[in-house]
Amino acid sequence: MSSCLRGLGLCRGALLLRSRFQQPVLKNGRSFSVVGGQGVGPYLTEQATIRSARPSSNRTLHSIHDRERATISERSQLKYARRMVVKLGSAVITREDEHGLALGRLASIVEQVAEYHVEGRECIMVTSGAVAFGKQKLTQELLMSMSMRETLSPTDHTRQDAGTMLEPRAAAAVGQSGLMSLYDAMFAQYGIKTAQVLVTEPDFYNEETRKNLFSTLSELISLNIVPIINTNDAVMPPMFIVDQEVSATGKKKGIKIRDNDSLSALLAAEIHADLLILMSDVDGIYNKPPWEDGARLMHTYTQADKDLIKFGQKSKVGTGGMDSKVTAATWALDRGVSVVICNGTQEKAIKHILTGRKVGTFFTDFSAEKATPVESMAEDARLGSRVMQNLSAADRALCVNTLADLLISKQSYILEANAKDLDEAKKSGVAKPLLSRLSLTPAKIESLAVGLKQIADDSHKNVGRVLRRTKLADGLELKQITVPIGVLLVIFESRPDSLPQVAALAMASGNGLLLKGGKEAAYSNKALMELVKEALGTVGATKAISLVSTREEISDLLSMDKHIDLIIPRGSSELVRSIQQKSQHIPVMGHAEGICHVYVDKDASPEKALKIIRDAKCDYPAACNAMETLLIHEDLLAGNFFTDVCNMLKREGVKINSGPKLNQLLTFGPPQAKSLKFEYGALECSIEVVKDLEEAIDHVHTYGSGHTDVIVTENDSAARYFQNHVDSACVFHNASSRFADGFRFGLGAEVGISTARIHARGPVGVEGLLTTKWVLDGVDHAAADFSDGSRKWIHESLPID
Repeated sequence: MSSCLRGLGLCRGALLLRSRFQQPVLKNGRSFSVVGGQGVGPYLTEQATIRSARPSSNRTLHSIHDRERATISERSQLKYARRMVVKLGSAVITREDEHGLALGRLASIVEQVAEYHVEGRECIMVTSGAVAFGKQKLTQELLMSMSMRETLSPTDHTRQDAGTMLEPRAAAAVGQSGLMSLYDAMFAQYGIKTAQVLVTEPDFYNEETRKNLFSTLSELISLNIVPIINTNDAVMPPMFIVDQEVSATGKKKGIKIRDNDSLSALLAAEIHADLLILMSDVDGIYNKPPWEDGARLMHTYTQADKDLIKFGQKSKVGTGGMDSKVTAATWALDRGVSVVICNGTQEKAIKHILTGRKVGTFFTDFSAEKATPVESMAEDARLGSRVMQNLSAADRALCVNTLADLLISKQSYILEANAKDLDEAKKSGVAKPLLSRLSLTPAKIESLAVGLKQIADDSHKNVGRVLRRTKLADGLELKQITVPIGVLLVIFESRPDSLPQVAALAMASGNGLLLKGGKEAAYSNKALMELVKEALGTVGATKAISLVSTREEISDLLSMDKHIDLIIPRGSSELVRSIQQKSQHIPVMGHAEGICHVYVDKDASPEKALKIIRDAKCDYPAACNAMETLLIHEDLLAGNFFTDVCNMLKREGVKINSGPKLNQLLTFGPPQAKSLKFEYGALECSIEVVKDLEEAIDHVHTYGSGHTDVIVTENDSAARYFQNHVDSACVFHNASSRFADGFRFGLGAEVGISTARIHARGPVGVEGLLTTKWVLDGVDHAAADFSDGSRKWIHESLPID
């Protein structure tokens, strides 16, 4: 391979790598390279994105002088990176006490690199840590040699300074072999071989050694070996400038190689890597040192941000500060390499970067169009909430009424957008129940408008409502009043009609709102959001509500605990459960499942029972308030009721499953249900038999989800007992479970149905989006006045009006 490259007459700065002997490339033909040190991040070219569409066993690398420059502008494209360089900084490799290596952390990084290497990416690592590893070994040796002298001279305190007495170059010489052995052992667990490449100054400015260096790297990559690169600190530190043009114009010259950041940037540019990841001990680039007030993490960095950054001191364990990382990253970016600077101590950092998560700082071309960061949307929502809160109730009602009117006046515009979503969904083969949820009709829009009018009418008694007044003492009065929660994040699937409903509830309650809709309703959601913005504009609060781009990862939104106060997922039980599991610091209001029961008592009217069961199961089987289990009193098995129920359900196309007790009573019948704690969300249900009212209640508590449960009976005493003892958010008598709905409850709409026990429960309207604060009015009151007896407590309840 080396002779082949030399035969091509390569000049300085030019390199041709052919992965002729590489294993088959997997997953869109991506490759991966990793470099260690103190951190530069990844870049992906459009050319690489296109190439990744078809697997290739070899890849040609052109000179940086003739390579087409086409960097990516979105994190979502980083998953296509084929050749990657990962740089591990000293702060990542070294333990917090600076004595030796952080083995667990290093093992996690190696595991991620190995996974992508096996997947078919080309991986190169640039690593620090030799000096730290060597110091650990030499310190032990030095302390042992001191033991005799310390014994002879108890006043000799050199042991305390043993770590500072070591020469760094000697430590590097000792640590390099140990560090490489460690890498060998770790990668061997995944069947991967590694090779150490130590570089010094002449390797870059001497044409012959430079050509040999990259020829070696070419050979290693083609043989499916992971090169691990480090500066040869045992000989000399890497403090030199490479005489190389920085851009096609030739106006700038070279990059000063003073640390592993600049080294990895140079290597990434030379081998035409798609992505450079610079791993350090900070989360990314801040506009000022992270420990200073007002420091803000910059998730995206462009050339326009250059003058906004104030740099602090360098790393305590490495040679590169954040300024050197930014310099290296921008230099690599100028050569078409995508870069991410991230915290290498964060778990699964590489994996999160390649899946498009908002990890670290992503460097993108200054000319790329920047979308509004979701953090800015959340900050705007907070400010917008305060504008809405301080409006008069009449103005908030006007805003909601305006939105209701726009739904009617611009109905054709909405339906046109919805038709595009339906067309796309049909082409994708979406199931009919989901198409029904996605579809908007004139009747649905009319119903939406009516619901919004209800919300507007009720908004006069929401925000600022006095719940309690207490006269604490003469001249000291306390009030408890309702206020908005703050900023809400509502994540909803399929149903675009959720958007104006939730927006109206946020307007009426004075909350800021971020909406995250499903991509299947993208056209509809965009059209509806335009109407929401128009309505907000009438009260000067346009930014109070925003629709988050579908390119934003939900996992990123769930980590924004500084900006978002409450998450409300609307959709399938899988969505709700996933959000509840992934949100670590932001409270989630939702229902894990909608396992609703209808219990037919022995004193039930068969006609009423059949009507209620049919509606509860068949009206909208995908809804969370649809019946999933039918409980029948055992006395009703003796007559025709059981047969009538089964025949009716079969006519409606409902698949029936039997509970274990019913299954034992039947010679022939429906198959036994795999589980009675299951939400079908379709034309399917379970039927079980119970011996009495108490057993029915026990069954609901055992298998139910606390959503909605129904009793059908003509015995009022039994109905009251069921309603008092069933611990669910909604408990109905002789009414379908489908009535568990905000609009049907007269709330105008619902932001969701909660099965939680804190704050709100059941269909959540405006009141569920409010919390309270205490307002105290005094004259010159001090707590000490009541201790010395000059003032007396009264604690008298006052009329709210």
